[in-house]
Amino acid sequence: MKLIHTVLAAALALTSIASNAQGAGPGDPQIAAIVVTANQVDIDAGKLAETKTKSKDVKAFAQRMVTDHSGVNKAATDLVKKLKVTPEDNPTSQSIKQGGDANIARLKTLSGDSFDKSYIDHEVAYHESVIDALDKTLIPGAKNEELKALLVKVRPAFVAHLEHARHLQAELAKSGA
Repeated sequence: MKLIHTVLAAALALTSIASNAQGAGPGDPQIAAIVVTANQVDIDAGKLAETKTKSKDVKAFAQRMVTDHSGVNKAATDLVKKLKVTPEDNPTSQSIKQGGDANIARLKTLSGDSFDKSYIDHEVAYHESVIDALDKTLIPGAKNEELKALLVKVRPAFVAHLEHARHLQAELAKSGA
């Protein structure tokens, strides 16, 4: 879990550092790819959690992740179509995808309390990284005002997800999971 968080954070930090060195952040097509990929990674993890967890609270959280992140992806996809922007795969979106695939592979090997703890711990770290990327790279880097407005609009949902995941993390720790 820490490795995936570190890889994601490092990739986002490298993108930010490289972009700042060049005087510009990732362009709108790269930002679109990062947003869609980050949401899809969380949708995939949520779908797996819906099928593996025995906890009603973890299942409800997973369902919320699938619903909310699917909604963000729909809004982002609709916007890029409207703007005639094609999301552009980039090292950050590729790193996010690889981290998501590794997380799914690891989660598939777990069950019961160890699955729930690992899934929720990852969700906490993942949402912390996404919020950091939104604040430091994606929102400031978006040139198109509609794309920037969408990122600003969805940020509170990511904060709510983080708070919910932290609450579940504390509850699981109390129960010994």
